[in-house]
Amino acid sequence: MNTLKDHLILFDAECPMCQLYTKAFVSTGLLGENGRIAYQEYPVQACPTINWQRAVNEIALVNQATGEVTYGIESLLKICAAAMPVLRPLFLFKPFVWLMRKLYAFVSYNRRVIIPAPVTEQSFQFQPSFKKHYRIAYLIFSWLVTAYILATYGKLMTGFLPQASMSREFLVCGGQIAFQGFVILLYKKEKVWDYLGNLMTISLAGALLLLPVLISGNWFHFSSDVYFIWFSMVVSLMFLEHLRRSKILQLGYLMTLTWVLYRMIVLVVILNV
Repeated sequence: MNTLKDHLILFDAECPMCQLYTKAFVSTGLLGENGRIAYQEYPVQACPTINWQRAVNEIALVNQATGEVTYGIESLLKICAAAMPVLRPLFLFKPFVWLMRKLYAFVSYNRRVIIPAPVTEQSFQFQPSFKKHYRIAYLIFSWLVTAYILATYGKLMTGFLPQASMSREFLVCGGQIAFQGFVILLYKKEKVWDYLGNLMTISLAGALLLLPVLISGNWFHFSSDVYFIWFSMVVSLMFLEHLRRSKILQLGYLMTLTWVLYRMIVLVVILNV
């Protein structure tokens, strides 16, 4: 693969995901050895043409020879096109670029709720912009994926819970958003979108943790006890993660208590229907 020389990518040092994939660009030779730097450390005078708010929202790639700056998916496609010239026509195909731009924005504008980072007085003066439609899209995506996996997994825990149905799990997952959303609106309205994003990341992560056992069960034919024990372990991890993220968001214990309360109410209803 070819290296894109004389280019510097500016990543978010407060975003582990950004650190990981930009480091991969350097380690695989897509960028030069010194081809990445955190935008928090990049001197403003080094490239006066940078739109800093846009660079925070969409990763910036600086051509150090010309001063040209590209942002977001265009930066990533430029790196990939240099490494794999045969794919350059695809990277110039407008429908493909449009789709990738939307996918990139979906991840980028939700990255701080996918992997949270505390904002302190020492944080960089520019922070990622909030785009409500991307947050709503993320909540819906997480809701649908989580509900589907839980409905499939729940059918394997016979003897412990009533037979799961797709409609029930969609209602339970959607109800969680509504219930916790109502609480956070009363408690700390200004953090409603940050909290709901983190809430659904926890739900989605928990659902994804069920997949290894769900998939391997096709070959090993586990008993319902195994499925229930694994499910219980995942819920415990989700509880701990909810506590951790609530601390980052400075929400105390209230939201975790209501998170547990909602699940207890749902369990009682399911067992008595």
